[in-house]
Amino acid sequence: MKAQANGIEIEFEDYGDKDSPPVLLIMGLGAQLTLWPMPMVDQLVARGYRAIRYDNRDVGLSTKFDHEQAPAMAAIIGEMMMGAKPDVPYLIGDMAADAIGLLDALRIAKAHIMGASMGGMIAQMVAAAYPERVLSLTSIMSTTGNPALPSATREAMAVLTQRPTSSDEESMVAHGVRAEKVIGSPGYPADEAELSERVRASFRRMHYPPGIARQMAAIVGSGDRREALRGITAPTMVIHGVDDPLVPLAGGRDTAETIPGAKIVEIPGMGHNLPEPLIPQVLDAFEQVARKATAPAA
Repeated sequence: MKAQANGIEIEFEDYGDKDSPPVLLIMGLGAQLTLWPMPMVDQLVARGYRAIRYDNRDVGLSTKFDHEQAPAMAAIIGEMMMGAKPDVPYLIGDMAADAIGLLDALRIAKAHIMGASMGGMIAQMVAAAYPERVLSLTSIMSTTGNPALPSATREAMAVLTQRPTSSDEESMVAHGVRAEKVIGSPGYPADEAELSERVRASFRRMHYPPGIARQMAAIVGSGDRREALRGITAPTMVIHGVDDPLVPLAGGRDTAETIPGAKIVEIPGMGHNLPEPLIPQVLDAFEQVARKATAPAA
């Protein structure tokens, strides 16, 4: 399904009873809505929630910003070091406005906001900029933009930034499988056949590398977001893998320390993904804060 939101078209999927408390699921860098595991969606619905997952701008089946060139990262960083506003196509705050636009299109007054990785950054900014629309915030494997935090491991950064020279299906599937093995959860390794099938399905649904570059520019251009995060008033849960090589645990801890009253759950063996065996634990953590906030779905 598609909705007109914040001046663009957003592809989304909507599960569960329309009168149940809504949970808006926001995925990360270059990741399509399908990266939210269906077992997680199903378990949310079974727990009495309405689950909505969607493609961010510039990814999947949502609007592509083809009219915008992805700026060079060195230029963005240089502008920020000089105190200038970075020249980027859009920022994390614009993507947060997309999320609110989708809620508007669905006539949802308030929702639980859950985001993973870059989606966690977007979710944080939704809670910071639109507090009246947020029942609770759950930030998974994400961070604050604090420049003092440790960066990704060299291997994790390499699979994120170095793409295959060929964009044919087999090359991209092989790269996706390798990337998942590098950044995934060492305590919960994925079945290779299932992983390959999932990566292939994602490639066939949409393959759009330019969007990844513009989304990365949005992350870098948004810089340190801690000042905004200190104003969040929604009940907040931070969930982070102890063994995350892409966004180290320090990022989750910094998020929890920055947002007033936030709780954190640290999961051993979890990397930068959502293994099916961990879904109950993730949703139990979500419900610790979700239960604090009760409101009609619309």
